[in-house]
Amino acid sequence: MSRSRTAVLAALALVAGASGTALAVVPGDPGIAAIPCSVDYKVQNDWGTGFTTAVTVTNNSTAKSSWSVKWAYAGTQKVTNAWNAKVTQSGTAVTAANESYNGTLATGGSVSFGFQGTYTGTNAIPTAFTLDGVTCNVDSGTGGPTDPGTPTDPGTPSAKVDNPYAGAKVYVNPEWSAKAAAETGGSRISNQPTGVWLDRIAAINGVNGGMGLRAHLDAALAQKGSGEEVVQLVVYDLPGRDCSALASNGELGPTEIDKYKTQFIDPIATILADSKYAGLRIVTTIEIDSLPNLVTNTGSRATATPACDTMLANGNYVKGVGYALHKLGAIPNVYNYIDAGHHGWLGWDDNFAPSATLFKQAATAEGATVNDVHGFITNTANYSALKENNFTINDSVAGKSVRESKWVDWNRYVDELSYAQAFRTQLVSVGFNSGIGMLIDTSRNGWGGTARPTGPGATTSVDTYVNGGRYDRRIHIGNWCNQSGAGLGERPKTAPATGIDAYVWMKPPGESDGSSSAISNDEGKGFDRMCDPTYTGNPRNGNSMSGALPNAPLSGHWFSAQFQQLMQNAYPPL
Repeated sequence: MSRSRTAVLAALALVAGASGTALAVVPGDPGIAAIPCSVDYKVQNDWGTGFTTAVTVTNNSTAKSSWSVKWAYAGTQKVTNAWNAKVTQSGTAVTAANESYNGTLATGGSVSFGFQGTYTGTNAIPTAFTLDGVTCNVDSGTGGPTDPGTPTDPGTPSAKVDNPYAGAKVYVNPEWSAKAAAETGGSRISNQPTGVWLDRIAAINGVNGGMGLRAHLDAALAQKGSGEEVVQLVVYDLPGRDCSALASNGELGPTEIDKYKTQFIDPIATILADSKYAGLRIVTTIEIDSLPNLVTNTGSRATATPACDTMLANGNYVKGVGYALHKLGAIPNVYNYIDAGHHGWLGWDDNFAPSATLFKQAATAEGATVNDVHGFITNTANYSALKENNFTINDSVAGKSVRESKWVDWNRYVDELSYAQAFRTQLVSVGFNSGIGMLIDTSRNGWGGTARPTGPGATTSVDTYVNGGRYDRRIHIGNWCNQSGAGLGERPKTAPATGIDAYVWMKPPGESDGSSSAISNDEGKGFDRMCDPTYTGNPRNGNSMSGALPNAPLSGHWFSAQFQQLMQNAYPPL
């Protein structure tokens, strides 16, 4: 008799004992239908010191408006964070209770939740579970090669939808969530969805014992349940990556386009094409900062760099983006969004239309077509305000247009929403599909707290008017590294405005943009003075102070001080 079957009989014996009635159970006995509940506990991923688990609870008794599942571990397992349930632990005893949105559990209905944990020694599966104090059966497996258990149903693949975020949950990265929850006050946002960054070849399989791409996708299946689930990936490892910012330089040299294709994009595409993941909606952010650099930081411009001139000349940014779009766009449930800078980068007349033209060139390179592009994303990992309410581009003060102010500096846009909507129109005009959608990264553009203006600035001059009223409190709009005074922005939200598929937190709040001083590393990351709070600037930021926070770690590493600041200055407030 199998373990799960034995557990069924044991559960029935307990029920019979509780009622004082002797119940003889034999295979096929209809009494089995009276089992009050069942629990399916699966270890999805186990990397020796930690694990992720999916749990499905089925209620066969009276319908419930709230529920609580309990079990105990035989070893050292500790739950570190959870999704779709409130999980607490005291010693070896664990309790998982419903969230406000999934307390209803009908007769015959099921609910799923998941969690991440750590352990030393062995990771034995619990042998007994209760639902609201009643013992349930156990029908589970580790999901590993020696005990595959019941496969997680990925769902039925469907045709692409217009907006992948519509009607879907979005994946909560358990690794980021655990870091956020460990911070004082972090539990207020630790359940928010963030992007998973594939920023080097090693990240595909996981770095330093962390989760790789398959582990994240498996965890997303566990979170998915019976509904729709979006997984957000940042594909970010072009040859000669980020030619104007040393902090985010990559591991591949300017000419290593073949390595990018065969060792980075191809393995990612193979994993995403696995039929196991066909029921997930996979959103990819394609190569942030790359194509915009070719527009603004090349040639005779004061902002030009030799590295960007090299990448323009060899064409490997265009080839790499085209190849990624082609390979990933061929997968039915993948939605490609190309990075489109932000309004403080491409909003000027000299940059706006040329950028759209260059994006079209990349989207039709290396076998790609515009049909491989579902949309574009702006403000990725940046700080530009979503909506400036205290002034518009059409205002004039003391006989001067807002465009003449030092802050706006002849830009045609003052915030991300107006830029994203206008740029979408421009992209369609050069040949992109009329149904493309835009994403806006709002993870760090809230600019709340005590420094947030409550109304327009003084009308003494156009500069006092703009500077006194702008939410974005950066010293210069070109400052991008670990900005002092920043706050969390709008929470992730689906279809918040015309032409916008979603507000997203593609950049996980609390992950550094770059180190504030040189740090030796094997991650291919250099030291950029724009991350140094003592730096007095360059032409790209108007020779202004950098505005960066001190004591920052390498890009992508956890920066507690920044995370605390982002929560403190969040707008809307937490």
